[in-house]
Amino acid sequence: MNKKIEQIEKLVLKLNSLRPFTSGELQRLNEEFVIEYTYDSNAIEGSTLTLDETALVLKENITIGEKPLNDHLAAIGHKEAYFYVEELVKNKEPLNENQILDIHSLVLMDRPQDKGKYRNLPVRIMGTSAILSEPYMIKKHMEELLEWYHSESDLNLLEKLTLLHLKFETIHPFIDGNGRTGRLILNLELMKNSFVPINIKNKDKRRYYDAFKAYNEFNNYELMVDLICDYLIEEITRFIEIKE
Repeated sequence: MNKKIEQIEKLVLKLNSLRPFTSGELQRLNEEFVIEYTYDSNAIEGSTLTLDETALVLKENITIGEKPLNDHLAAIGHKEAYFYVEELVKNKEPLNENQILDIHSLVLMDRPQDKGKYRNLPVRIMGTSAILSEPYMIKKHMEELLEWYHSESDLNLLEKLTLLHLKFETIHPFIDGNGRTGRLILNLELMKNSFVPINIKNKDKRRYYDAFKAYNEFNNYELMVDLICDYLIEEITRFIEIKE
């Protein structure tokens, strides 16, 4: 087993021994996380809002002068999508197509013509050799992905969640918002399985993209496992430090 996965399992046991958190502790952790997560996830996709500007938009409903309206709407939509994910975690319903489409609808709230709909145009990711699903195959590939996810039992859970993320992004089912939606789905399934959510930071974008490249070109998912594990270790440790 990956040594980082073993480390995470030990950290989770320690965190569970410190639970439950008070409502104040959870509010503090959640507020900080949502702002940073929204900033980083949107920045990876090209948003021009800074971390401070994202906080103003989300906390104070302030419009930042000379910044695109789409960037403001993307921040609000991502926050709402994350809150929706939290509700799904509480309901403990198995991941399904409707949930994915609903998450995407919130993420892409600024584009009503595209939100919650599979793309009907072929796309490619510039600078990569990734073979993305053709439009007429997307629904079938999404159904196969969910069937694989719910039936796979040989992989370690974190390896399975990593592959879920990689496979989803390789299908690339939407015309836009795939990255943000995929990272929200990853966090949905992490939280359902008693892990904390993670924030893949914009400063690590190159490492993140290199992990996709390794999967698409060499079927190597270890780089993404390593990245996700590093973020889980960081976040679980942050929870523990606040509680101790």
